[in-house]
Amino acid sequence: MPIDDTPSPSHPLVVGVRLRPDGHVYDFDPGPLTLHHDDRVLVDTEHGPTLGTVAMPPTHRPSFRHLRRVIKKADARELAREDKNLQQERGLRTTALQTLRASRLPAKLVKVETAFDGSRTTVFIAADDKIELRDFARDLGQAIGTRIEVKQIGARDEARVAGGLGVCGRELCCSSWLREFQAVSVKMVKAQGLSLNPAKLAGQCGRLKCCMRYEYETYVELKRGLPPIGVQVESTKGSGKVVAQSILKQTVSLLLDGEGGRVDVTLEDLVVRRPDA
Repeated sequence: MPIDDTPSPSHPLVVGVRLRPDGHVYDFDPGPLTLHHDDRVLVDTEHGPTLGTVAMPPTHRPSFRHLRRVIKKADARELAREDKNLQQERGLRTTALQTLRASRLPAKLVKVETAFDGSRTTVFIAADDKIELRDFARDLGQAIGTRIEVKQIGARDEARVAGGLGVCGRELCCSSWLREFQAVSVKMVKAQGLSLNPAKLAGQCGRLKCCMRYEYETYVELKRGLPPIGVQVESTKGSGKVVAQSILKQTVSLLLDGEGGRVDVTLEDLVVRRPDA
């Protein structure tokens, strides 16, 4: 029996909060608070109180897990603390970069984040291969004088953490709304009839763009109705072999038998498909 996920008053109130300007939107329980889009709020997370921004105002929608609470609306004191943390992060980044260079590790510093209460600093490191980071974390902790957590991330996570704009002109999907990375393969590219040009297919992370999979299933479905390339068919414009497909237009190009040349035909123009000779 399918689950009814249509929002109703019987569903709990859920508010979407973005913890970082380039981060994902997470669901929280707003409690009795009246919240609006772009309100700054203090929320309870597994790492302690964190400042965030309301990205989706409270609405009744299904929730299949326990939600952490919005503690309160942020006041001037919390906002001042946030500004202080941002200023500290600039200095911490310089120290982290100097420490990383001194360690001679084959890695790149991506980002430095300070917990809202200042109790912890998280350093994101990118490297091609798995590297040992304990000595670097120890040296950096001694230089900074606070608890350090070092995370090595891959190419896709590097783009997500660093953020930026895609060639479409919009904020990167991975840093704005995409919560989980799904596999993107060359098969998906070929199914959409795109040329295998690495410069055009690669995203900011250097891997195949995540958007390659967004319309993949639609292309697969549309392609099912078209005769494959190489198949001999008959049409109202003559008989010939399919030499090209236009998936979105739902047409195929035929090389007509004899010296009939090449013509484009629609699915309605096709009469019957003949097996290869």
